[in-house]
Amino acid sequence: MPVFDFNDAPDKKNPAECTYTTFQSSEPEASPEKPILILDNSKRKWQHHSCGMFTNPVKRTTFEFHEEDGTISADILKIDARFVSLLKWLGENHISVRLSGENRPEGYAVYKIRETAFGGGTKLSAEDGFLQFMIERLFASDAPGEEEADESLEEAGDDMKLTSLQSITDFMNCAGRTLPDNIRLWARRNLAVARSHEVSPEERRHAQRALSIMMNVQWKSNYFESIDPNEARRILDEELYGMERVKQRIIETIIQINRTHTLPAYGLLLVGPAGTGKSQIAYAVARILKLPWTTLDMSSINDPEQLTGSSRIYANAKPGIIMDAFSMAGESNLVFIINELDKAASGKGNGSPADVLLTLLDNLGFTDNYMECMIPTVGVYPIATANDKSQISAPLMSRFAVIDIPDYTAEEKKIIFSRFALPKVLKRMGLKDGECVVAPDGLDAVVEFFAGTSGIRDLEQAAEHIAANALYQIEVDHVSEVVFNRKMVMELLG
Repeated sequence: MPVFDFNDAPDKKNPAECTYTTFQSSEPEASPEKPILILDNSKRKWQHHSCGMFTNPVKRTTFEFHEEDGTISADILKIDARFVSLLKWLGENHISVRLSGENRPEGYAVYKIRETAFGGGTKLSAEDGFLQFMIERLFASDAPGEEEADESLEEAGDDMKLTSLQSITDFMNCAGRTLPDNIRLWARRNLAVARSHEVSPEERRHAQRALSIMMNVQWKSNYFESIDPNEARRILDEELYGMERVKQRIIETIIQINRTHTLPAYGLLLVGPAGTGKSQIAYAVARILKLPWTTLDMSSINDPEQLTGSSRIYANAKPGIIMDAFSMAGESNLVFIINELDKAASGKGNGSPADVLLTLLDNLGFTDNYMECMIPTVGVYPIATANDKSQISAPLMSRFAVIDIPDYTAEEKKIIFSRFALPKVLKRMGLKDGECVVAPDGLDAVVEFFAGTSGIRDLEQAAEHIAANALYQIEVDHVSEVVFNRKMVMELLG
């Protein structure tokens, strides 16, 4: 069992005694019933909020309470295994903290730890944000095989960013186990480079920048909680009209996730004419999965280096778009929406961006040239869109489950225009339903006018034009309402 040795000089005659035992916990937050640690309260009942400092006298692991009648020590009886290293760090650095706890039969159950200003006052110091950042990561981690403990979360840890070498080092010491094994080893190597005086300042700068990017991403497991199919269906119906086969395929994917608690081996490829709602479907799926999303517009990516980043040998080196996406999302589980996949093979640089996508889509890990580390991609769900699947290479096609998005029928377009597009525009312009009315023959004229175009973007623009004209007549000509018949629609749109 590990012992807190804060002096690095234990008394050989009086070997340190560990007074605590660890317990395993995977709770996402602490409470008096599920505390971070338990202190001995057999001799004195401790206040709800108590200030002091973790320390390690020669013989016992304790917490020193700063009371009105002096400093009083209490043995540490139990610690959540996830937080052992954190408490050791607090003691080694003599950091004053405020505990929040409750006196219970088994001891003083601590469920919150906050850093206080120097001297043990009640004013929280600026560094408390860093402490809460580490606590949040530890709460999000699984219980380790041997040691570390749990803490209460009050401040948002994501407001804290690890940028300095000291904060990165402290994070590695306290919460390094929350990182995947390969990233943890990579971080230690880069820390050595960032501190070394045997390399150039440029190399140290790149190493520190790469560390900051990597440490600020929360690397999650590939386990996914179950998703309510009824709620998923409600979101799809809210975002899309019709498309029953498409919705059915997406619900099937949700059911698969619920059974396996992992993402499907294949992403989704939505193929159809422009304006049929492919991107809208992708955003709806991200909303259903409750994941952050990022977009890759393949029509604007001409060089694979834009995706993979540039080597650190260049002074202006930087990570690629894919690594930037992880950094912006702040976590490793996210939806990659790859727009215009059929243009991925039209690179103008050295190589094809499509080849880079293959490594991302295989979910075996992606290597960024700047980071120089394999990035886990097991939590990445790719959703691609394309207009022409014949332009997509066979290797790329094999990584997706293809869903063909049909164009809307004339009747569907009428419903979309009258129930969705026009009311949305009227609400935005502050018009009442009765002030702008499209007669049945006028609705037929709108759909017929755009019969040769795919999708519904033209219908949305037509709704905007009609509503704007109605608003003009109401404000300038002082009419109470405008009813658009076939002739008026054709004159307006023609």
